[in-house]
Amino acid sequence: MTTYSRITGTGSYLPPRRVTNADLTAELAAKGVETSDQWIVDRTGIRARHFAAPDVTCSDLGAYAARQALEAAGVAARDIDLIIVATSTPDMVFPSAACILQNKLGMAGCAAFDVQAVCSGFVYALTIADSMIKTGAASKALVIGSEVFSRILDFNDRTTCVLFGDGAGAVVLEASDTPGILSSDLHADGKHVGILCVPGTVSGGGVLGDPLLKMDGQAVFKLAVGVLEDAARAALAKAGKTEADIDWLIPHQANIRIMQSTAKKLKLPLEKVVVTVDQHGNTSAASIPLALDWAVRGGKIKKGDTLMLEGVGGGFTWGAVLLDF
Repeated sequence: MTTYSRITGTGSYLPPRRVTNADLTAELAAKGVETSDQWIVDRTGIRARHFAAPDVTCSDLGAYAARQALEAAGVAARDIDLIIVATSTPDMVFPSAACILQNKLGMAGCAAFDVQAVCSGFVYALTIADSMIKTGAASKALVIGSEVFSRILDFNDRTTCVLFGDGAGAVVLEASDTPGILSSDLHADGKHVGILCVPGTVSGGGVLGDPLLKMDGQAVFKLAVGVLEDAARAALAKAGKTEADIDWLIPHQANIRIMQSTAKKLKLPLEKVVVTVDQHGNTSAASIPLALDWAVRGGKIKKGDTLMLEGVGGGFTWGAVLLDF
């Protein structure tokens, strides 16, 4: 009998501190950095984001989201045999956020590791978990995207600091005898490292390089629109599906214009696109599972719907997953 994997539960968590554009522009003005609500909305579609408190970590946010997903799936933490956390902002250099989160959930023994593919991280992690379940290496997996991007922002750079927020999303992925994840398509091209990166590292007890996010927004935009369409079409082809089979497109929530352009290329009406970027900002690897959980709990996504998840991020990485919910 063929083994497949299906999402059986979703969860998410946003830090309590909600920062509107008005809040952020006031804080930036005090630093002499000029921007406005209209400037941010026109260019990105973002109206608010959430920032974690200084003592709250990536694994803290992920644990909250994981507990929700476990409850939704009706699965006990002790029954999970794989944890994958997609993040670019882990608690520490090592061990992984996944191991720290495992302990916070009161678990021990199962495989746990992080995936670093920046904003494509959840798509990468979900694909890995699906493969491990299909080969019998796992039967019940927690796949989590969790980020505290507020820690790596340069609040003197209005072109980047207005874009990002903190949060976490999670799914429980279980072995099934009916198809759930139908196909995936992953890619990377390291020659684009410089257009989106945090060019710093720990060395000799200090920071070597620059530990704050750098981005060439125009270059990212141009590259993102093309590769997202290509990955989505490749995933559809692998599953023997067409654009008409997609009930919901859940793209990485980076910029409303990228999302609208991708939907147009896939001939999907905007009503079929799950949009949370306006309230969450760009939460990197957390954005897709956050948007998924928001749509599930809001009653938009229902059992049997076909979903296209797709992300693009620093690396440059990109990918798509097609699944039946």
